[in-house]
Amino acid sequence: MTTSVKVTFEGTTGDMLSGLLDLPDGPVRGWGVFSHGFTLGKDSPAAARICKGLAAAGVGMLRFDNLGLGGSGGEWSQGSFTHKVADTVRAAEFMRSEGKTISLLVGHSFGGAAVLSAARDIPDLRAVATVGAPFSPKHVEHVFDSAMDKILSEGSAEVDLGGKRVEIRRHFVEDLQNADLSDCIRTLHKPLMVLHSPTDNTVGIDNASTIFQTARHPRSFVSLEGSDHLLTGKGQAARVAKIISAWADQYLGD
Repeated sequence: MTTSVKVTFEGTTGDMLSGLLDLPDGPVRGWGVFSHGFTLGKDSPAAARICKGLAAAGVGMLRFDNLGLGGSGGEWSQGSFTHKVADTVRAAEFMRSEGKTISLLVGHSFGGAAVLSAARDIPDLRAVATVGAPFSPKHVEHVFDSAMDKILSEGSAEVDLGGKRVEIRRHFVEDLQNADLSDCIRTLHKPLMVLHSPTDNTVGIDNASTIFQTARHPRSFVSLEGSDHLLTGKGQAARVAKIISAWADQYLGD
């Protein structure tokens, strides 16, 4: 069993971000921050199930809605990948202010790219895990590729993302195109676990191979056979939590 506590903290834009702190009911082995996928939010199946699974194994996890999503303030269209990275760092700073030093970062999909970029700015961080992450943040452009010409020529366009209408602005695209994770991964200097499904049709497994090849040891790769990108299948996210918990054990605590 775990307990989820609502928290809020100020993001880098000055807007309040809404989070949930999943707390272990027993001894705490360590603390972590979870970064969700593109527009998924803290209550998406992957975020909720992975964080609760880690909490059940003794790792307290903070998951939060990025700018303009879920319970967080601000407008999503005002944000960017750079904002997502900075707010991940801000989440770790909030946890530190609460006496909970962050040892672990976990990122799913677009959030996986964010934690790879954020890691260098989080003191005391000991390990990073990515799940279904793209090697390049601009990989996400494929979901609004049909609107790209309008975004660049007119400054913005509304697109349908899984039944949700969102506005994509030119600055968001330009920020993606300027983001390069190669150096962040190469100079991570932290243990890295890359988890990815070979049948992921949203972010191909070649992304995981490139992340793994770019990283330096200690690094680990786990193939999530049978999983879909969103980890919605029975037991998929719980399996991820168990794998990360076992791998991170040596990096948690004092």
